[in-house]
Amino acid sequence: MKARILITLKTGVLDPQGKAIQKALGSLNFDGIDGVRQGKVIEIDLAETNEVAARKQVSDMCDKLLANTVIENYDIELIPSAA
Repeated sequence: MKARILITLKTGVLDPQGKAIQKALGSLNFDGIDGVRQGKVIEIDLAETNEVAARKQVSDMCDKLLANTVIENYDIELIPSAA
């Protein structure tokens, strides 16, 4: 099973990298952009095959290491292995 984790800054947390991207897009004549927020994606191959156990395992990883839960949210997508 593969886990794909999307980590984004919480609403209200300043995002200087997002602002820099927005400014750069404007300088490249991409108009009408009201805001940019940046984040990160982490993919992990898991040996676990039980979806409930896998979600719990990945959630624990996020809480303990992968995400700074004070300023970041995370969303977990589990992708079954091809049979």
